[in-house]
Amino acid sequence: MALLTKDAQEKVVKLLVDEGLVDADQVQAAEQEVAQSKQPILATLTAKKLVSDDIVTHATAVVMGVPFVDLRNVRMDQEVLLNLPRDVAERSMVVPLGEVNGQLVVAMLDVSNVQSTDYLATLTGKPIRAVMASENGIRAALLQYKGDFSSVQQAVKATNEETAQKARSADVKTITQDSPISKALTTILDYAVKSKASDIHIEPLEDSLIIRCRIDGVLRQVMDLPKSIEPALVSRIKILANLKIDEHRIPQDGQFAVLLNDKEIDLRIAISPVIWGEQVVIRLLDKTGTTMEVEKMGMTGRALRSVLNGISKPNGMILTSGPTGSGKSTTLYALIKKIKDEAINIVTLEDPVEYKMDGVNQIQVNVDAGLTFASGLRSILRQDPDVVMVGEIRDAETASLAVQAALTGHLVFSTLHTNSAAGILPRLLEMEIEPFLIASTLNTVIGQRLVRRVTEKREAFASSDLQTNEINQLVGELLPKTQQDVARVGEDLGYQGLPLGGQSSYTLVKGVEDRDSPGGYSGRAGLYEAIDVDEDIQKLIVAHATSADIMRVAKLKGTITMRQDGMLKALTGITTMEEVNRVASDLA
Repeated sequence: MALLTKDAQEKVVKLLVDEGLVDADQVQAAEQEVAQSKQPILATLTAKKLVSDDIVTHATAVVMGVPFVDLRNVRMDQEVLLNLPRDVAERSMVVPLGEVNGQLVVAMLDVSNVQSTDYLATLTGKPIRAVMASENGIRAALLQYKGDFSSVQQAVKATNEETAQKARSADVKTITQDSPISKALTTILDYAVKSKASDIHIEPLEDSLIIRCRIDGVLRQVMDLPKSIEPALVSRIKILANLKIDEHRIPQDGQFAVLLNDKEIDLRIAISPVIWGEQVVIRLLDKTGTTMEVEKMGMTGRALRSVLNGISKPNGMILTSGPTGSGKSTTLYALIKKIKDEAINIVTLEDPVEYKMDGVNQIQVNVDAGLTFASGLRSILRQDPDVVMVGEIRDAETASLAVQAALTGHLVFSTLHTNSAAGILPRLLEMEIEPFLIASTLNTVIGQRLVRRVTEKREAFASSDLQTNEINQLVGELLPKTQQDVARVGEDLGYQGLPLGGQSSYTLVKGVEDRDSPGGYSGRAGLYEAIDVDEDIQKLIVAHATSADIMRVAKLKGTITMRQDGMLKALTGITTMEEVNRVASDLA
């Protein structure tokens, strides 16, 4: 915000009051507070949230006679942004808007700052014309520097063919200490964090290196780099992760943490030799951006009731299933959080410990030191636990120990890689666990997938004949039959505003694509199915029934499948049918 004289501030306050944007009594109360605190009146009004910073900035621009631009929802042109280096723009809180009559138009917080405009004119070699924008607007525009990888390009220039040749030989450490490579890696990580990516893929091709990020579950290519930068970049990552920089023949795994945008991000590194070099996959674990409440993650209705019933029992097993990246571990953390209490001892065994949780004793698997899931679980059972979480059941030995723990009075949480909840049961049989043991220890089994959420900016449309038939076929029987049934069915299924079933057309939504919502999506939600292992399911397990038979009986008892859950989420505007079919087309 511009530095204003007391007289100018009074004019801004008067304008706000005259326009009805702030109440006169509130201003009077704030002025009394200002007399004691000596803080500017406008800063006090915004701090007390009596008026937004954007409105104050707009009013200030009117008083100063300066043009105002609202940048909060403006898509910036990358070529225009590159008129100013990203670091300069962020440091000076300035956004370039384009050239007009040979002048570079920039949006600033303080248009009266002559030194700043002179500096920009010298830097760009162009006359500067300043307009005013709010801090929120400028920050929103600065986020669009996502495509500005200038530091990476500097590293490319620094890493010439001679340097690349050295990187392939013994003198790797010298190269990877160079600041351009460090800045390049920081820029890539910074982009991924701002984009809320879960993974970064660094993939070598025959004559180039591509960088892809998985954002909301979908991979997107963000950079195409020269091949020459690959050895130095990969070596830098290896050094940070304490891996062998001269080992190129076998896969290596490691981890390290970085501080980006005042947030600590844990990184899991997986490096594998491929035909054109070494592929690096970096998993980003941002503890601050994950909700630990199953309800907010998308679990609701019958599935939520089944799971809450399962975790309320003093012993037994709760198992979650799904492919890699489907949120299984996050679900377990959310369930642990629900039952966490100072009266019980909760011990977890994880590889790695993804989210640190107060009041829970978390153990990191260390295979090199002999601490595996199986050996660790044996040790845990001697630590007087009430609740045990095993990050993943990977083999028959771990499965057997988990079952034994459940049999001896412990509540056990774990995950398995199967396609559905019902698939957990045959999978345990494959691990040579006796059917009667599975039947007597399992409380609840959960299947899950993740879909992208439709952004808040959205458009409604009528379903096509094909979509209507799919909806009626999958969830037609679940939907309310009459208007009087809407509230009751909504409460049962956990979704408000469900339409009546059997219609010839349904109202669906799609998101409006913008810079923060690629494809019209922002964030993710879970699709869940949960099966209570009751007496009838136990009989099927003992009889070695197939997963299809188990699911058939579970559906008769009221289980909502993941695909049905997805359709209900599409009908209530949480996601789209395309998303549901993308992640759950293989499910019934």
